[in-house]
Amino acid sequence: MRVITVAGPPSVGKTSLIVKTAKTLREAGQKLAVVKFDCLSTDDDLLYRRAGVPVAAGLAGSVCPDHYFVSNIDDCLQWAEGLGADLLIAESAGLCNRCSPHVQGALAVCVVDNLSGVHTPKKIGPMLKMADVVAITKGDIVSQAEREVFAHNVWRANPQAQIVAFNGLTGQGSGELAFHMRGAPDLDTLEGRRLRFPMPSAICSYCIGETCIGENHQRGNVRKMRFPEAAA
Repeated sequence: MRVITVAGPPSVGKTSLIVKTAKTLREAGQKLAVVKFDCLSTDDDLLYRRAGVPVAAGLAGSVCPDHYFVSNIDDCLQWAEGLGADLLIAESAGLCNRCSPHVQGALAVCVVDNLSGVHTPKKIGPMLKMADVVAITKGDIVSQAEREVFAHNVWRANPQAQIVAFNGLTGQGSGELAFHMRGAPDLDTLEGRRLRFPMPSAICSYCIGETCIGENHQRGNVRKMRFPEAAA
C-alpha cells in the first residue's frame, strides 16, 4: 500500500487535483481510495463518489484537524487495504499555514496556488517545507512572470521538492503527479511511524471549552505577545 498525504491552504484546488490525478491513476490500472479530512462539514466526498473513487470523510469538529488526522490515519490505511486499494490518498483540512500532516515514509504533496501572492511560499510552514512534491495551481490566471517568481519562491522554501504545475480544470500535470504517486514507498502499517514535524502546540484552556477572555481564564500552553515600548 502506498500512502500519499495531500496538504495545502483552503481553496487551492486540492480536491480537483486529486480527482484529476485519480483518473490518470485508474487508467494506468491503479486502484485507490481517498480519505477527506475537514473541520465542520464537507461536500468533497460527493465529488469523489461521482468520479467513482471510494472515499471516507472525517470531520474533526472541535478538535484540531491535524490531531484528528494523526489519531485516525492508521485506521484509514486498514480501511483502504480492506478495499484492495493500491494507494491511499489523505486530503487534509488545510486550515492554517502551520499544518503538518506529512508522515515519514509516505509521499508528501503540498498544493499551493499562484493567486495567493508571490510571497506566500515563505509564509507556509512544514506542509510545504517538508513536502516531496509541491503542486502549483491556477497558473493559467496569472502572467508568465508571476508564475516564474512564484515557482522560484517555492524552490527557495523547499529546494528538495519536485515542483509540478497543475491545472485543476484540464488536468494538465496529472500525468507527472501520478508518476510520483506510483513511485511512493510501500507501507504495511503506519503504526510506529513518525510525523515529519510536530503538530501545533496544545493544550490551553480555550482548547477545552473556555470562552471567557482575560488572564485569569488562561491556563496551559499560552503564548503572549511582546509590544514595542512607547516613545518617550
